[in-house]
Amino acid sequence: MFVRTICRGSLLLALVIALTSCANPSGLDSIQISPTAQALSVGQSAQFTATGTYGNARHPSTQVVSSGVTWSSSNPSVATINSSGLTTAVGPGSTTITANATAYNGPVSSTAAVTVTGSSGTVAGGSVVSLAILPGSQSLSAAGQTSQFLAIGTTSSGATVNLTNQVAWSSSSPQIATIGATTGLATAVTKGSVTITAIYSNAGTVVTGTANLSVTVATTQQFTSLTVMPNSQALTVLNQQAHFIALAISGATGLQEDVTSSPKIQWTSSAPTIASVNSSGVVTDVGPGSSTISAVLTNSDGSVVSNSATVTTTLTAVPQDLLSLSITPSDITVGNLQDTAQFLAIGTFSTPPYVRDLTNSVQWITTSPNVFPVTTNCGSGAPANCSPAPLAGSQNGGIATAFGYGSAVLVAEYTDPIDKATQTATTKFTCPAPTNPVQPGQCYPGSQASALLSTLTIYNEGLNNSNPGNTGSSPNWYVTAPSATGTQDVIHCGPGWPGAGGSVCTATYPVGSVVTITAPAGAGKFGGWSSNCTPVLPVTQDGPNSCQVTLTYDDAVGAIFN
Repeated sequence: MFVRTICRGSLLLALVIALTSCANPSGLDSIQISPTAQALSVGQSAQFTATGTYGNARHPSTQVVSSGVTWSSSNPSVATINSSGLTTAVGPGSTTITANATAYNGPVSSTAAVTVTGSSGTVAGGSVVSLAILPGSQSLSAAGQTSQFLAIGTTSSGATVNLTNQVAWSSSSPQIATIGATTGLATAVTKGSVTITAIYSNAGTVVTGTANLSVTVATTQQFTSLTVMPNSQALTVLNQQAHFIALAISGATGLQEDVTSSPKIQWTSSAPTIASVNSSGVVTDVGPGSSTISAVLTNSDGSVVSNSATVTTTLTAVPQDLLSLSITPSDITVGNLQDTAQFLAIGTFSTPPYVRDLTNSVQWITTSPNVFPVTTNCGSGAPANCSPAPLAGSQNGGIATAFGYGSAVLVAEYTDPIDKATQTATTKFTCPAPTNPVQPGQCYPGSQASALLSTLTIYNEGLNNSNPGNTGSSPNWYVTAPSATGTQDVIHCGPGWPGAGGSVCTATYPVGSVVTITAPAGAGKFGGWSSNCTPVLPVTQDGPNSCQVTLTYDDAVGAIFN
């Protein structure tokens, strides 16, 4: 009886165990990673998922177990992975991602493959060590024609890769030919030659390549105005010299060019026995009196632009407070794009204090305003016609900025408050040409154009029904606006203007400029205006935040504007 009872109890216990096992399937059988393969670029991330299969092979079920497994990467220098399965590409190469877990019957795992291709200078096949531009030289025969340049990189493994859309393209002179900043498509503008440059970022260094582009357009841009600076000088000692600078402005583009020593310009003196002038605009005091110094520039089409300045010379000492003016330092060289340099104007006087800082009391002038602008504040000693340089704002005077490579002569001009005589002093500001390969931040060709200039467009609707002072049905009025250096008639638009442009004209100004449009009495209705530029952001330098110029209207004489 006792034995039979024990047997019945054992049978019941076995049945209970068996039923319990069937009702609660337990234990992890396996895991599977998805996706099983992933391709990333350096810096990109991707999520892996681990799915577990349960049920000990009986009535199986699945669920996501990504947070319950141990993740690892076989090569963390290629890609890392965190505890939830998020992988991040670190460097080019391949690695295996593994998920490990403890299952019902022991350890289980699953793997996935990750391939990382390079970025920031690294491509499949290794890092880029050199850059070639194809074709190496190209010629276009008319404005508006285009040419496609290709940037071909050579990697450390010797492989080649097309980087045309991954480089920063620039033209050394956008006034001659432009190029798409990311496309490499060049477009001819006018006759001349430019250097096309492509810059590729390569893991903290820069790889560069260049090509030549010639535009053989039948006509060249003509200069429409000329400025002579300063507009007057006074010399007091026999054989004392003064320097004049001539800046020519193109009406088509607003481009300003230092033509002081150009073979196309001729300097003359109205009284050579009083003040002589050489071919570089240097005037010499020969005798007492006054002379007009003229500069005449002949364009390639035979047209002529000119301007003049006056020189007053004496051979006897006059009451003079300012004895001499100098700039310190005598020259400054900077290394990077948009670097600045502070120049000081120092005056030596006949009365105390004998040495004075005139930095904010002079007018600062630059021979290359498009590339190396200099700030001026037009203080008490500045000439009466002084105007603050573009971008000056509330800055200290004498601050030069590099927006390209090369050099410029800076001039400080001071008017003595006692005898009203004007004295000048010069210095030199330079940003050297880039090395090969170009290093981050260096001044490279073409960098100045979009970083500094904005194109202003004026257009007229032609709705003028009045013609004061004239007969016939054709109106003859037009509006004018000065150049960036103050020369009038760089912009001239309207039905009465006989030259090129007609009712639509453009000019280029430094960003931040204030341009005043002037119209005669009874002028007609103008359609409007626009200001536009597209900054080119150098590889290691941010561009300007704004490309805006401000337009004001002088409508006191009855002009009607939209």
